[in-house]
Amino acid sequence: MELQDKVVVITGGSGGIGQAMARAFKAQGAAGIVLADLDLAAVERAATTLACDGRVCNVTDEDDIVALVDWVIDRYGRIDLFCSNAGAGGAGVLTDADNAVWQNQWELHVMSHVYAARAVLPGMLAQGSGYLLNTASAAGLLAALGSGPYSVTKAAAVKLAEFLAITHGDDGIGVSVLCPQGVNTAMAPKRLGDGQTDGIIEPEVLAQCVIDALAEERFHVLPHAEVEDYVRRKGDDIDRWLNGMRRLRRQSL
Repeated sequence: MELQDKVVVITGGSGGIGQAMARAFKAQGAAGIVLADLDLAAVERAATTLACDGRVCNVTDEDDIVALVDWVIDRYGRIDLFCSNAGAGGAGVLTDADNAVWQNQWELHVMSHVYAARAVLPGMLAQGSGYLLNTASAAGLLAALGSGPYSVTKAAAVKLAEFLAITHGDDGIGVSVLCPQGVNTAMAPKRLGDGQTDGIIEPEVLAQCVIDALAEERFHVLPHAEVEDYVRRKGDDIDRWLNGMRRLRRQSL
């Protein structure tokens, strides 16, 4: 997918990754960019800085997502690329993460993508083209030690993206899933090591990776190239991978 003259929506748009993607898409000649986020003041600041549109949207509320999509279509006539990018960390495993944490992570990392796809796909299918870019995490392909709700829901986000690609790939709909490790944003790990990340990259590096992946219509968008090898090794020998992850966990404790 080329970004020239495209209309793009980015949820989680006032964050570091959202703003970096917006700048990159604007440089590629996007016809319209709409940032959406929960914080009115933050999204208005970001929209003003980037000279694009800003809208308040709670991505865990399906009505809000529908209203966002309707507003963009009223303004621009279509949506070419929907970046379902909002997310947040969720620490704990089982006994130390209560049901509210699990439910919040589920709504934010899974149902928000479901709501977005439901709202935007009818228009994309009618026009015979469109692209969904869902932000997950390398944790969804592998694991984040000490972050059970985050790892599990990000894995579900990856599977949902796979399902969308299988279901609508023959309908002219492209699907990619963004799976970074550490990025220099508010969600960045406080320290390196323990198998959590191979380095914290700048949001602009991630955004360029997104541009390249969209141009080639690659499903996995992996700003940390090492992740591809880890996923391959995991697939080759899951028991060895689990043993290695347990070893990392013991070291971190």
